[in-house]
Amino acid sequence: MSRRKIKIKRRELPPDPVYNDRVVTAFINYMIKNGKKTVAEKIFYKAMELIKEKTGEEGIEVWRQALENAKPDLEVKSRRVGGVTYQVPVEVPPHRQQTLAIRWLVRSARERKGKSMIEKLAMELIDAKNNLGGAIKKKEDTRKMAEANRAFSHYRW
Repeated sequence: MSRRKIKIKRRELPPDPVYNDRVVTAFINYMIKNGKKTVAEKIFYKAMELIKEKTGEEGIEVWRQALENAKPDLEVKSRRVGGVTYQVPVEVPPHRQQTLAIRWLVRSARERKGKSMIEKLAMELIDAKNNLGGAIKKKEDTRKMAEANRAFSHYRW
């Protein structure tokens, strides 16, 4: 059997009905719990309204800036060389940057203390836009780990 990687074609997501954006659809899909997409959509769109009330800026623009700020440029991958496992820093491809940013924003919002998911998501997005919050901390921790393991970058494959 061949050891070559099989190129997997990514499924195209349909754009969401309100903002006509495929990335919004990906974000909403990541928020889904127990198959309830309509609940996830309501949370997202109400969070956009709450952001507009609190900041005076368009919610979708705050979300885009937060997503951009949370995207990592470096990460570490494990590489086994001669019985030793090294954490090798690698650059993150654009599609994975987006996926990691979405994952970190949703996870950080869920872990926040607060009343409802709408408020928690809105506050996390506002914080991420201002380079604060859990998602930005995760990005910085990942970057620091990559910087600390820069000596192993020659093991890149």
